[in-house]
Amino acid sequence: METEEVPVLVVGGSLVGLSTSLFLGVHGVQHLVVERHPGTAIHPRAAYLMQRTVELFRWSGIEDEVLAAAEREFVQNGAIVAVESLGGRELQYFFRNINEGVEHLSPSPRIFVTQIGLEPVLRERAAALGAHMRYSSELAWLKADDDGVTGMVRDRATGEERTVRAQYAVAADGVHSPVRRRLGIGTQGHGTFSDSITIYFRADVRPLLGDRNLSVVYVVNPRLQGFFRFSIDGQSGFLVVNTAVDAEGRRTTTVGATANETDCVRYVREALGAPDLAVEIEDVQRWNAAAEWAQRFKAGRVLLAGDSAHVMPPTGGYGGNTGVHDAHNLAWKLAYVLDGRAGADLLETYEPERQPVARLTVEQAYTRYVTRLDPGLGTEGLLPVVDDAAIDLGHRYRSDAITPDSAGDPDADADWEDPRTPTGRPGFRIPHVPLRRGGAELSTVDLVRTNPVLLTGPRGAAWTRGGEQAADRLRVPLDVHRVGEGGELDDGGRFAAACGIGPDGAVLVRPDGFVAWRARGAVDDPVREFGTALARSLSRSWP
Repeated sequence: METEEVPVLVVGGSLVGLSTSLFLGVHGVQHLVVERHPGTAIHPRAAYLMQRTVELFRWSGIEDEVLAAAEREFVQNGAIVAVESLGGRELQYFFRNINEGVEHLSPSPRIFVTQIGLEPVLRERAAALGAHMRYSSELAWLKADDDGVTGMVRDRATGEERTVRAQYAVAADGVHSPVRRRLGIGTQGHGTFSDSITIYFRADVRPLLGDRNLSVVYVVNPRLQGFFRFSIDGQSGFLVVNTAVDAEGRRTTTVGATANETDCVRYVREALGAPDLAVEIEDVQRWNAAAEWAQRFKAGRVLLAGDSAHVMPPTGGYGGNTGVHDAHNLAWKLAYVLDGRAGADLLETYEPERQPVARLTVEQAYTRYVTRLDPGLGTEGLLPVVDDAAIDLGHRYRSDAITPDSAGDPDADADWEDPRTPTGRPGFRIPHVPLRRGGAELSTVDLVRTNPVLLTGPRGAAWTRGGEQAADRLRVPLDVHRVGEGGELDDGGRFAAACGIGPDGAVLVRPDGFVAWRARGAVDDPVREFGTALARSLSRSWP
């Protein structure tokens, strides 16, 4: 049997698999995506994109298309609210407008778009960048060795089998991840706490909505706990039910095991507060609400991303976003290792960077689930709530590829920072600072493409020269920008302060937009200082 060879095999072609494919494509990495379903999503899951996720699609060149898809599906900038029922008493607003108070943190907004609207955009762009995608195909088996991975891909329609040989594999194959199970990687966390259902229905809810723009509606009453999303025309939607009272009056978290169509109609009517409303059930999905993360994110040349690496309840909308962030962290590292710009150990930084973020995000989603929907699970030991903007834009990476501040960090144990008051410390995302180049407006975020980036203050000419010399010695392409008065970019005097450097200081930003090193001011030997940091960020040694 002929063996197909490809640098990277991506197992799973839903949101995270397609995002992995897109990001690999931007970096010019050839790869194959294997997806067991015949096409992109047919159910409107993962309907909330946080600012960082939209930034990554901006980086990929598809932000406008993603925003247009969002506008087709939902009225944007809606509220997130808890109610007794849609037509009943409002209990609490978590957001009056999902972008209120965060507009200045990113060049990109928070948006609502389902996987039905989003995935075709990702697929089209990834294909245009050269991705090979094989739908209605499943991975029959996967074996890894010291030099790569070998898999058997089976066409689900014809039964035809083909051997694929890759240098690396990315497992984005979902909650039940056959790849993770074959690797023997266990999970830890809170496990499963609800056998839930998602009910897709048709009903005219416009009189109950009124003039309210409600993006997510939590329903909390003595008979049912869950949440709604509605279509843009108010004629359909879906209801997630996590906990309910059954026909015999008993509270149950095993809703999915017993619910029939009559129960689903009753659940929708109770949650709407409209006992006589005409309701048509279109589909029902049964799934388990869980909060857990994989004990390992990497096993040899196989790496886990998305739901295969972490599972969280939908409260907060973090699951899909966290998976997309996994993919972006991983794609540039694969690209650099494959073409020799980085040492192989760069991939060893994936787990220590992404697993702690995933673990804390899972805990934040679980805290929100318990406090918003099911306090009966017990509130003792819950992590305190961290602001959504900090979860999205303020998480910290720690790994051997990041150079700590030479002067020390008095807040070194902090896992998050408030992006409203960014510090520019190594391990955090580069702060968003609005810039002007000539007559064009852009962001510091937009300066990061596929190369490492050296950003200096207005008096950072020595760093500019030293950085270019160091990059030449390492044979690594480097983008260099001097920001501030006298530089190419006008920052209104804000960049240096946001990054915690002086006018003669500098920061090194990785291709994923995270700060790998900074110098608060000038040094005697900028070539060696910067070169050592650049080499470390790529798991290499300074010559």
